[in-house]
Amino acid sequence: MFPAEMSDRLVGDELQADLGSAVIGREIIVLEQTSSTSDAILQISNADSKEGVVVFAEHQTAGRGQRGNRWESAAGKGLWFSVLLRPRIDLPSSPQLTAWAAEAISGAIENEFSLTPTIKLPNDVQIDGRKVAGVLVEMRAQKNAPHLAIAGIGVNVNQSREDFPTELQSRAISLAMALGEQVDRQKFAIALLRKLDRTYRELFGKS
Repeated sequence: MFPAEMSDRLVGDELQADLGSAVIGREIIVLEQTSSTSDAILQISNADSKEGVVVFAEHQTAGRGQRGNRWESAAGKGLWFSVLLRPRIDLPSSPQLTAWAAEAISGAIENEFSLTPTIKLPNDVQIDGRKVAGVLVEMRAQKNAPHLAIAGIGVNVNQSREDFPTELQSRAISLAMALGEQVDRQKFAIALLRKLDRTYRELFGKS
């Protein structure tokens, strides 16, 4: 077990201030609990919503993974968030968004912690062959507007082995487990959002 977790609750205003003029993170909402952040972002979005809104949750009661699997999201231990996007791509090209997000997560982990993540296609990020993060992109056609995409992202940050269900303990890992010490979630959230923002604008032509 790791020592008592750090008091590093996510603070939306501070995250937003640190991101400056970024597209991803132009508005950040932190919820204490929700069914899933992707559901939450759909509830607040409409035809006029600008892309780049990010919704974090300290706890998800029904986080979604690939193929309908449940994403285990221990309260206050990881980064569980979704991003509202309006990429100028067609619906069949949505795997490009999954690849972009997985590569950005992997790059941010490598930059911040000198770990060496690998990507297990289509949507998992692994360390030492165990899942540390996942991506789920949902795309919806919009009339007379760029398609709406929700990129749901989960990163295991400060869990110990015991925080995972028994059946996942041999297949899941957190950054803290890989490093042997707790991670500042707020600081890593900023680094990850910056990486997502920069690479999204590079790949999908956002200015």
